[in-house]
Amino acid sequence: MCKGNQKKSKLQQFSLNSSSVFPKYEIFHKKTCKYENKVLYLQSKQYNSSIMTFRTSVIYIMFVSLLAISCSGSRGNRSILPDGLVLADGDIVFRRGTGLMSHTVVAADGGRYSHVGIVVDSAGVKMIVHAVPDEPDFPGDIDRVKMESPRKFFSTINANVGEVMRHTDKNVARVAAREAMRLYRCGLLFDHDYDDNDSTKLYCSELVERAYLRAGVSLAERRRHDFSVPGFHFGHVIMPSDIYISSQLRTIARF
Repeated sequence: MCKGNQKKSKLQQFSLNSSSVFPKYEIFHKKTCKYENKVLYLQSKQYNSSIMTFRTSVIYIMFVSLLAISCSGSRGNRSILPDGLVLADGDIVFRRGTGLMSHTVVAADGGRYSHVGIVVDSAGVKMIVHAVPDEPDFPGDIDRVKMESPRKFFSTINANVGEVMRHTDKNVARVAAREAMRLYRCGLLFDHDYDDNDSTKLYCSELVERAYLRAGVSLAERRRHDFSVPGFHFGHVIMPSDIYISSQLRTIARF
């Protein structure tokens, strides 16, 4: 009996308990006791190597996944609003997006932008009040007049170009901003009928026009548009361009 027989029982027991880890151990053990330790070492080395490969793979997959999540979040959170741009109460903000609705509005309007909002002061923080469809803030949210940060308003999700315009009279602009805040607090719904004779619901351009009317001025004046989309016709609608071309406004920034 070879000298390794004293270790045989322990090795056999280890082999039986670890057959899935060292599947070839029994074959080598029956050939020679001298060789069994070497086989165990080699199999252990292969096992450790497999563990290291597995761990490396897991770490790599986790890294790639986190990178993908990070990049995705960065794209969603980016804003086209220039850093350092100082907004004032009553500023009028225009944007154009990449979605079907934006293209439809621009085509019907013939102007540069598809959406418009107004800057207000909310507890010392500049925010934007606007009426917009299909931009829920939470599951089950309805189309309504809403308030959000300028960076969110100009998020790359919603805008690829934008512009900020300012009324020539600061006092008029402040009154308009206060009215816009009041309309927001009323919880008004978005006007899918685009009927500016119905003050219980508002669409984007109508909201800005009504805010400035409270200050005694009309930005759209008598300008109105008629336009049609498949299955619908809208008449006497205030479009973003009707406000944009007002002689009372001047451009602060275009981006």
